[in-house]
Parts: sequence; C-alpha cells; structure tokens
Amino acid sequence: MKPTNVLVSEGEFFVILGPSGCGKTTLLRIIAGLESPSQGRVSLNGKEIKSPSRERGMVFQSFTSFPWLNVEDNISFGLKINKADGKRDQERVSHYIALVGLQGFEKYYPKDLSGGMKQRVAIARTLTNEPELLLMDEPFGALDAQTRWQMQDLILKVRTEQKMTVVYVTHDVEEAVYLGDRISVFSPRPARLIKEFIVPFGKERTHEVKNRTEFFTLQNDIMKLIHKGSAA
Repeated sequence: MKPTNVLVSEGEFFVILGPSGCGKTTLLRIIAGLESPSQGRVSLNGKEIKSPSRERGMVFQSFTSFPWLNVEDNISFGLKINKADGKRDQERVSHYIALVGLQGFEKYYPKDLSGGMKQRVAIARTLTNEPELLLMDEPFGALDAQTRWQMQDLILKVRTEQKMTVVYVTHDVEEAVYLGDRISVFSPRPARLIKEFIVPFGKERTHEVKNRTEFFTLQNDIMKLIHKGSAA
C-alpha cells in the first residue's frame, strides 16, 4: 500500500470520517500515544509520539468521570496528580467550568448528571491540562439529537476561544461537515484514505449553515464517496 502523509495545521479542526470498525479510534489512540503504529510514524511539532503526554488531551465516546468525585474534583483531577500551582489551578478549573456551562454543578456527582453534562465534565477535565492538541473519539455518539447539537456548538465555542487544534473522529457525515475545517474520508477496514474535503464555511458557525445548499451538496458528495468506497 502506498504510504499516506497527513499534516494537521495549528488551529485546524481536522475530522476523520469513516464507517464503524475501519480503524478511526485506533489511529486516534496512536496519536494520543496510547498505542504504537505497526508502520509509519506520528509526530507533534517535529517530535515523534511514543507515549501519552499532557500536550495531547483525549475525550472518549464513553463517559469517563470518576463516580466517587464531584464535578469540581473530576475536572481538577489531572492537575492534582501533576501537583501544579494550587491557586492558579483553582482559577483554571473555575474558568473551564464556566466555559463548558457547569456553574452551579461543581458539587454534583456523576450519578446526578445527564449524559451531556458528563461529557462537559470530560471536556473540561481535558482542557484544564491545556493541551496543544485535543483528540475527540466520537464524543457525542451516545447522546440524543438535541443534546448532540448543543455539544457540537460547545466544542466550536471551545475551539474558537482556546484557539485549539482538534482531531475529531466520527462516522456522522452531517456532524463532520458542521464541525470540520477539513475532512479526511476513510474506506471500510482495512482503512485507507479515500479523499479529503475542505469545508468552506469559516470557523464561526451556527446550525443555520445546515440549511445552505453548499452544506447539502458537500454532505451528499461525501455520502456518495463513502457508498462508492464501501462497494469497492
């Protein structure tokens, strides 16, 4: 198989789109340093990735809050492990609690939260470590449609305010087009890069963009490519 080089630019929202089981999560785990590639290499700022690092934060599909810790303690968990500056850490935790809209829920436990709120906790906990690269593995896949839309807007807000680079995995074409600056479409397993699409809607978006002809056209072009790749 011909080698494929993929470069993600600083500040880009890069979406990996493909069918379930094609290897999207495995690729994301390799970028996170949780798994090693059998071939090729992955690097960040020219340095090869060989293990996990605070430079790369990952949000998983499943809710990953510690049930015995409240919201505030869940979000500050990583900072306490790293024994950073206590006062500055508290200010940072408060900032990210506000950013993801969890003010007033600081003392709540995961059992008392909705699925969307649990993912807000996971996002805030990851952001509190201030990673250079945010990795997201179908983070809204288990949510209902309304909550999913709210969470999509949240991550766009976070991306804009934090000027963060995001690599986002999904199999939802509409979500990919709404969130991404660039979409890399993968074939069914064994995954190969079929084609990349540039999304022409700018960085600040609302759900109104989904009613535009350009949105439907791009979404349909991607769907046709995926169906063609599945049949190949």
